[in-house]
Amino acid sequence: MTSETAMPPPLNVLLVDDEVVRAAMVEEALVADGHRVVCRLTSPASLNEMVARHQPDVVIIDMESPDRDTLDSMALLNRENPRPVVFFADQHDPDILQAALKVGVSAYVVDGLVPGRVKAIIEVAIARFDAFQSMRRELEKTRNQLTERKRIERAKGLLMKHQDCDEEQAYRMLRKLAMDRSQRIAEVADSVIDILERLNARSPD
Repeated sequence: MTSETAMPPPLNVLLVDDEVVRAAMVEEALVADGHRVVCRLTSPASLNEMVARHQPDVVIIDMESPDRDTLDSMALLNRENPRPVVFFADQHDPDILQAALKVGVSAYVVDGLVPGRVKAIIEVAIARFDAFQSMRRELEKTRNQLTERKRIERAKGLLMKHQDCDEEQAYRMLRKLAMDRSQRIAEVADSVIDILERLNARSPD
């Protein structure tokens, strides 16, 4: 049985380059590697809109240096339609580099875009992007769990005071309510907090 190395799937690329000849060379190199340029822009002004429309796998931007408008466009993209972004710059500026990384650039390459280097750099950018997105999802999950835990503790405290019971009994009440309503305990906790806080607000001191 012979084993063959699986070829990476072709990528849909959105290319931003204000030099038409260079952009054509890069597109030719990408197509030669089996990829497809789904959109070519001369400016990143409509970057987020075009990514939402064309759904590329990766964004390649080639400019002398990202200005404030470009950084704003990339920040918007990172918030609304995050994608691996490879930025090729002609000039090195540590402050600009840090600003670009903060707005979601996966790979920042100085000395401009050389078609022969694109393939390897894209692969690195996608790997970094995937790792960052995984870490961000894990962080968001942890934050949500912490928030839910605080809400459950708040609901238990209100129940203990309102029902004159201990913590274990309060938790059993929440769990039973969750089972009866086919809801998660955190969802029931929100309802309990809402009801009991309103009752407390109406009760005289």
